[in-house]
Amino acid sequence: MSEIVHHVEHGEETSTGLSHRKLAIWAFLGSECMFFGSLIATYLVVRGRSAVGPCAGDCVLPAVPGGELVEWEAIFSIPITSVSTFVLLMSSMSMVLAYSAISRNDIKGFRVWLMCTAILGATFLGFQVFEFRTFAVEGLNPTTNIFGSAFFTLTGFHGAHVTVGVLWLLSLFGYSMWGKGLTAEHSLQVDMAALYWHFVDVVWIVIFTVVYLLGVALG
Repeated sequence: MSEIVHHVEHGEETSTGLSHRKLAIWAFLGSECMFFGSLIATYLVVRGRSAVGPCAGDCVLPAVPGGELVEWEAIFSIPITSVSTFVLLMSSMSMVLAYSAISRNDIKGFRVWLMCTAILGATFLGFQVFEFRTFAVEGLNPTTNIFGSAFFTLTGFHGAHVTVGVLWLLSLFGYSMWGKGLTAEHSLQVDMAALYWHFVDVVWIVIFTVVYLLGVALG
């Protein structure tokens, strides 16, 4: 039986009609969903089991025989984290505009919006470094308690993914400046980077909601 073959981006021919590289990035992102899902689940399980503070909200030390409840210091600053979240969300919009520009073969517009995305991503990382340093001053680090270990592992891995994304965007920007550079025929490369970037943005929305907003609300 002859195999039905479809023509896709850049002359690639596959039985699914989709680029093998795009299928690979989707499979990778699927595994990343399970990875972050396990980290978030672990955080939810252990967040209230620390014997010492500080913690996410207005927590108290569980009662012990002959002891008194001890208030923990609230550690999260929702206004600051909200600003960093807004910055990351705006980077998704600029990434869409960058992909739209390369699809129209507007190389100048592509470079502008791609660099905006990279700058916004780096700004988000700057907020995260500031937050981590503030937490360290307040007495929270990965070895302080089980809450600190779970929190820094989750947000640290996300920060590492954002860093990889920023480097990926900068490499595309550099490639667009070199030789013939990127054209509309290379839009798949930008599309794959955009999928990854939108993924790390969506993951952060989940983290911000579960860890920060619900953490402070539930105490």
